[in-house]
Amino acid sequence: MRGYVAQYYRAVRSILRDKPQLRKCLTRCKHCQIRFFTHPRNAGRRDLGCPFGCRQAHRKQSAKQRCLEFYRSDAGKIKKKYLNERRSQRHHLAESASTASAENRFGAPEDHEPAEIVRHLQMVISFIEARRVAWQQIHELVTEILRQRSIEIGGKVFYDTGCGQKTPP
Repeated sequence: MRGYVAQYYRAVRSILRDKPQLRKCLTRCKHCQIRFFTHPRNAGRRDLGCPFGCRQAHRKQSAKQRCLEFYRSDAGKIKKKYLNERRSQRHHLAESASTASAENRFGAPEDHEPAEIVRHLQMVISFIEARRVAWQQIHELVTEILRQRSIEIGGKVFYDTGCGQKTPP
């Protein structure tokens, strides 16, 4: 992980060397202390979380705390009792349908691109390029970079088909 962080900071320094006006947009995450680019309207703020997971973790933790507080109140206890009763009534109906729905549940494709990272990447690249960059252009660029083959002698590694899957020589 340390190598990725070092590579990330080299990229940040390179960007700042080419575009010194973006220095005001560089801020530090209040949770993990990593430096990242933010929108100019948020420049100078010290209470931001990074888009690499701290925002989601803090949001999740806050939601859990709100939920705990609600269900410990009198109104929350009444609602929880009602929800538990409904769940036990539906349990008998769901047993017969669970085998049929299990096949559909595991066959559905999942979205592997976190929306937060995608939006952040689009914002940062747009500022670096000093023009509006569409997500489609970024996606094509990243796909092209990930298609590059390794210099490894044993077998070629295709990074976009799955991390570390080797093709036969």
